Amino acid sequence: MKSSLTFLLTLLIVASCANNPQTGKNVLPYRWTYMSNRMRDDDDIDQFRRIADTCAAHGVNGILLSAGFGSIDTRDQDGINRLEKVREISRETGVEIIPSMFSTGYGGAFTSHDRNLAAGQPVNDALYVARGGKAQFTADPPVAIPNGSFERVESGRVAGFNSPAEFGQIISRDTQVAKEGKASLRFENFDDYESEAGQLAVEISVKPRRLYRMSCWIRSEGVDESRPFGSGNIRLQANAPDGRPLEWININMPVAGDWQQAVEAFNSLDYDKAVITIQASRRQRGRFWVDDLKVEEIGMVNLLRRPGTPVTVKSESSGMVYEEGRDFARVEDTNLNFRFNHDGPEIELLQDSRIKNGERLRVSFYHGTYVYNSQVSVCMSEPAVYEIMRNNFRMTHDIMHPTKYFMPLDEVRNGGSCVACRERNMTMGQILGDFVTRAVDICQEVDPNAEIFIWSDMLDPNHNARSDRDYYYHVEGNYAGSWNHVPRDLIIACWNFRRRNESLAHFSGLGHRTMGAGYYDADDLENPKGWLAALDATPNAVGIMYTTWLRKYDLLDEFGDLVSKRTDLEQ
Repeated sequence: MKSSLTFLLTLLIVASCANNPQTGKNVLPYRWTYMSNRMRDDDDIDQFRRIADTCAAHGVNGILLSAGFGSIDTRDQDGINRLEKVREISRETGVEIIPSMFSTGYGGAFTSHDRNLAAGQPVNDALYVARGGKAQFTADPPVAIPNGSFERVESGRVAGFNSPAEFGQIISRDTQVAKEGKASLRFENFDDYESEAGQLAVEISVKPRRLYRMSCWIRSEGVDESRPFGSGNIRLQANAPDGRPLEWININMPVAGDWQQAVEAFNSLDYDKAVITIQASRRQRGRFWVDDLKVEEIGMVNLLRRPGTPVTVKSESSGMVYEEGRDFARVEDTNLNFRFNHDGPEIELLQDSRIKNGERLRVSFYHGTYVYNSQVSVCMSEPAVYEIMRNNFRMTHDIMHPTKYFMPLDEVRNGGSCVACRERNMTMGQILGDFVTRAVDICQEVDPNAEIFIWSDMLDPNHNARSDRDYYYHVEGNYAGSWNHVPRDLIIACWNFRRRNESLAHFSGLGHRTMGAGYYDADDLENPKGWLAALDATPNAVGIMYTTWLRKYDLLDEFGDLVSKRTDLEQ
């Protein structure tokens, strides 16, 4: 990845920084902070300067900067000028900028170029019926949630639903508040019971490999604000009967508000049943009401069109495969936004189409989706992804002149299902390893001497590359073995604090240099102290980072003193 001369120089740097000359204690050469800042205006530049000044004054020598470098080619000249200003601030303060780019898990840099590059899930043989020059989606068969408006009661419980033993205490039927009909469900008193007591479930029949939309209306009063990460404060969940989640979409309701509709969707995968659950998050305050719960099969919503996600239209009766451009016009979802509150496109029949009026068609396609609040992963097998990477790396190199780059390749939660992936006959671990290697090659084409860092989780059997599960979110398979397919001179930024010792040992044993990503928005520095102790015991550990996702820099100065002076080792 870089020349042997650069590697030797790095070893000299590590050796020269191994001890603080004043204290004689171990000091890691790379002492960074994380910053997410798009540099949209002068205020953003001012924030960067303040953080850089704090870093310089307290021994922090690098800023891992997430500023949209993966789509730098979409910036106007004013945006480029602002990046040049922060480059000059970096030079003035002596605090190095490490650009963050090449994220496929959080794939916004790629979807800003083409949303069709999103990873897709397959739908097989959805029914469309030709009528009046168009083929329209038809549910096959129609699905419904009996008593989804909660009007019927049996033995004091909502008919058709699996209710907890504590029904009437956390979940109650409310006949005074309703969106539709005469009743709704009220959820409250969450702190008094286990989480299972705050959920209501119903099982429905579905067709395998179909797309289903579920929705309900929710009214809230005094509920907690949604947490910044993970699940929302109210859950509408679809699971397979064996417990596998079929979607990971958050509902983030306001603390208080009138009725709002929540809309989600799930792919049924290979299952013929789905369990629909409504529940409150644990440790929730306030109360909320739910009404008009619905599930329906839908057509080509969030349809993806790229070489690896073909659309196939065939006759149900004869099996004839019809041709796009001959029998029907190109099909696109012009509302492609990964949300499910719109309908998919109809199929427009061309004048000389062989499709007859009334004919039943079976349509197979791929759809995009998102995880939690907005996360969209992109396909690592689509060639266009690499062209975007190549263009944006060169621009970043030419504008910022860095010596180090960071690949934020974490939490890649979708992939492996499309034709582009499946035709490679590779595991997802191999596909991800190949992506990393090709990304490194792209860097080498421009800057053979660059040092390249990467998040740990997708390469770590102690974290998100585990082999003991058959799937990872929407991924077809798992990422086991990914670490066997990446260059050994990658520097690995480990961030799983709970298993930091195992993670550091794993990568060090493979010959990688490592660093620890600490802090994570706590109210103290106990987390970085734990990382320092683990890094002290790890061969070839070279760095530690103040990692804030909530822009909490109040402890950055103390962190800098801690890692540059090793105040944790003072007696």
